[in-house]
Parts: sequence; structure tokens; C-alpha cells
Amino acid sequence: MSDKPHQNLAIIGHVDHGKSTLVGRLLFETGSVPEHVIEQYREEAEEKGKGGFEFAYVMDNLAEERERGVTIDIAHQEFDTDEYFFTIVDCPGHRDFVKNMITGASQADNAVLVVAADDGVAPQTREHVFLARTLGINELIIGVNKMDIVDYSEDTYNEVVEEVKQLLKQVRFGTEDASFIPISAFEGDNVAEQSGNMDWFDGPTLLKALNDLPATEPPTDAPLRLPIQDVYTISGIGTVPVGRVETGIMNTGDNVSFQPSDVGGEVKTIEMHHEEVPEAGPGDNVGFNVRGIGKDDIRRGDVCGPADDPPSVAETFQAQVVVMQHPSVITAGYTPVFHAHTAQVACTIESIDQKLDPASGEVAEENPDFIKSGDAAVVTVRPQKPLSIEPSSEIPELGSFAIRDMGQTIAAGKVLSVNER
Repeated sequence: MSDKPHQNLAIIGHVDHGKSTLVGRLLFETGSVPEHVIEQYREEAEEKGKGGFEFAYVMDNLAEERERGVTIDIAHQEFDTDEYFFTIVDCPGHRDFVKNMITGASQADNAVLVVAADDGVAPQTREHVFLARTLGINELIIGVNKMDIVDYSEDTYNEVVEEVKQLLKQVRFGTEDASFIPISAFEGDNVAEQSGNMDWFDGPTLLKALNDLPATEPPTDAPLRLPIQDVYTISGIGTVPVGRVETGIMNTGDNVSFQPSDVGGEVKTIEMHHEEVPEAGPGDNVGFNVRGIGKDDIRRGDVCGPADDPPSVAETFQAQVVVMQHPSVITAGYTPVFHAHTAQVACTIESIDQKLDPASGEVAEENPDFIKSGDAAVVTVRPQKPLSIEPSSEIPELGSFAIRDMGQTIAAGKVLSVNER
């Protein structure tokens, strides 16, 4: 792990617009593809008479491995710029991408939207932009990709930029918070180095734009919130809950409360990377031991917080949702599974309170009978069993969720207010 500040980066956009090629190119250009892997490819290329090592060859191999179902773990999709250490959150196209983008460790700080120059805004482009907006991603870098296919045409680039700007306006994304860069992930234009093929563009390369992103402030001043991923029993220590600190600081000696299990005690030890540490902060993955807590007292999906400011447990909550895909319509009484941080709880949409105009966020209709794909709405939700969740305005890390049903992500949303039990 690098000592540079860390950012989670989502690479979003339509399926055929070149996201994985861009990921490959970023890893390649930042030296994140291990040397032995490159050596192996170089040898294979020479054997096949494809002398000269080609980035394309890496991509072909990645594609082949993907088709064989081998998950590619090139350094966990991590890379460095001069300023930051980036983790690419999940792989776009992965069917749980949306869920993973919303829950837990993969919440993105910033995003690169990939839009193909020869195709422009496509359905998934809209969906992903709307999602990024709903989830509070503030900075968007738009890579207008495949410029090599449109002969590096400035006119085509400008048309796509205009089209994307319209889309950003529709979802109330400040266009001043978006930077546009014409790139070819395949050829490498404007990814790490300024392209000689587009003298008309004088903006930054993609890596420079990533390097210039504003630093994210770690949420240390918020109260401690640590969603539990697993609970282990370790001989000599006892019960060890494991999870990632989302906000605040945990110190040994702190009195903590686990919700919704509603048990608590004093933190005896905190372990990180197999070493005991006196404290842990946002982003730290820890195992810890709490005096008097047994293995059956707590479970995955619980949230640990200070005893004097415990995590909220919702009787009901009001949320803003955006429906991405649903085969029919959603009406009051619908009970899908909500994924929030590490919890998965069936919840009933008790009422649909308002339908929103996705373009402006204004209320379009009070108490509509139903909502369908493409709609944004405010709904009241009743968890079927206790769920710890927080208003996204107070603790955004524990205020967003994905709604899943029939093996797919139906909707995404953020918590507006919690009516506590």
C-alpha cells in the first residue's frame, strides 16, 4: 500500500465503449502490470512472429483470460499517479457492478465516464451518470474514447461533448465539475502522453486530470461507523469482528455499541495487517475484540459505533431512489432485498411519496400509483428485520443502498431521513 492519499475510482459508461481497454491502458502506462507478465507476453509475441511488444497483445490476453472465466487480478487493479494511489472499484460490466459501486469498500470518490466518439451517449451512459449523481460522486472526468476510429476529428469530439453536457444538465451535474478529454485507450492517445494526433486539444492527459483531482477529506470527524463483514472466533483472543472503518476513529478503551444487535462493551484490542494498533481510522480494515461480546451476539450487517452515539436503527426510512431496470412497475408493498454497507435485508416499499423529474430533481407528482424503469422517486421503506442505516446528509458512507431482485440491481438510492425504532 502506498503512502500517498488513496482514491477509489469508478470507471463507468456503456458496455462497448472501451472501459476495460482503458483500465488495461491505465495499468500498463503506470507500470502496474507486473514486469514478469509483460516479459511473458513479449516472449509469446516474438514466438508468434509479432515482434515488438504491443499493448494490444496485453489486451488480447486479458480478453482471453476473461473469456476463460479467469478473474484477472493485475495488482488488484491499482495504480499510482504522482499525487494519488488509486483503486479501480470493481470491473465495469461485472453484473454486480452497480451493487458494488454503492455498498461498502468500493464506494467511489470520483469517476471516469467513458463515451465512445463513434457512438455518443448510450442507455448505460445515462444510467451510470444518474447513478454517479445519486451516489454523490462530485467530480467526473469524461474520456471521449475511440478517437482513432473517427480519424481524430475535432468536430465529432465537440458533438459528443455537447451531447454529454446535455445529459449532465438533465441530472443536474454541474458541467463545471466535469472535464472532457479526447482519448484512444487502444492507441494510447492522451492517456499518459499528449497525443500528436490531436493538436487541436490543449487540455490535460487523462493521467494528469486524475492526478489533479481534489483530495478527498477522510471522514475522521464524523462519529465512528464500522459495518461488520464477518465475525471470527480466534483462540487466545475470543470473538473478533472484522470490518472496515467507514467514518470516525476507533481507539482501544472505547466503549462501543453494535446495532441492530444492541450489545456493547469496551474495545480491548485492534488488529490491522496482523499487528496490534492503538487506533484505526477511515479506510482501515481491522479485526478487533470487545470485552464481553460472544460470537453469537453480533453478526454481519451490524454496525459498530460509539456507545454514546450509537448507529441508527430504522423502524422506517425515507429515501430517494432511481429505478434502473424493472420488468414491470413498482407499487407500494413491493419487498425486494436492500443492500446497504454489509447488510442485506428484505424491505417493503410502504409508500411512493413523490415522483421526481430526473432532469431537475423537482417534484413531478405527489403519491403516484407506481414507478418504473428510468423514474426517480421519494419512497418510505420498512425493513422486514432490524437494519442500521444513516441519513446520507449526515453519514453518506452509510446512507446509500442498492435494491436487488431477480438476480439484478433494480434501483439505487440514498437515505433522506431515518425514523428510529
